[in-house]
Amino acid sequence: MRLPACLVASATATCLAATQAIAGCTSDAMVVFDGSGSMAENGVTMRGGPRISDARAAIQQAMPQVAPLRDIGLIVYGPGARPPCENIRLHFAPRPAAAGPIILAIDALAPFGTTPLTQAVETAAEVLDFRAAPGVVVLVTDGKETCGGDPCASALRLRAEAADLTIHVVGFRVRAEYFDWESGAGAGHLEAPTVAECMAEITGGTYTSTETVGELIAALNATLGCPLIGRLERSRTAG
Repeated sequence: MRLPACLVASATATCLAATQAIAGCTSDAMVVFDGSGSMAENGVTMRGGPRISDARAAIQQAMPQVAPLRDIGLIVYGPGARPPCENIRLHFAPRPAAAGPIILAIDALAPFGTTPLTQAVETAAEVLDFRAAPGVVVLVTDGKETCGGDPCASALRLRAEAADLTIHVVGFRVRAEYFDWESGAGAGHLEAPTVAECMAEITGGTYTSTETVGELIAALNATLGCPLIGRLERSRTAG
């Protein structure tokens, strides 16, 4: 564990708080990023640019803040040369100083393909060796599972087998289709939770709905940062 340089010269409250946060951030994390074709869309509300552009901007700002606190790995699903529902790419397992590699990978991403989000999360859990060690998975998605996976059933199985696995789900401009009966104009969209929300509920994680770059940055900071106070409060409650 690397200690802040300020400890060499001073034991200020700010420095001690930073040190405690790093010491409390003991679990490795995997980011599971939605690279499917829908990430290239603006969404019907036309808020901001294409999802991928705004997601890149959020990754560029959030990762340098959280990567010094823990080892982080990256999985991207969607694009690839395999059959559509098999395109789940492990860029790297949790590693130190992951901000640069994650930013480069997302910057180079060309959204395409389907959404095997359930299998991607299960792959991330295996990379974390979830049966033997604690770990955190942060799924960033714009919504659907399109490859037949059952996120809720998967989360129940992962929880039953895990040493201590927490799945956080960050929905980014998630939309649900509907039919406009008055106009007969066909499918439209409404804001809605992702089908993966139950993965967070079942494993004790959080589901966060985000619409803007700022909200996505805040969600990444909250899920990949070190929740030291929350852990202490949970420990007191459990005791």
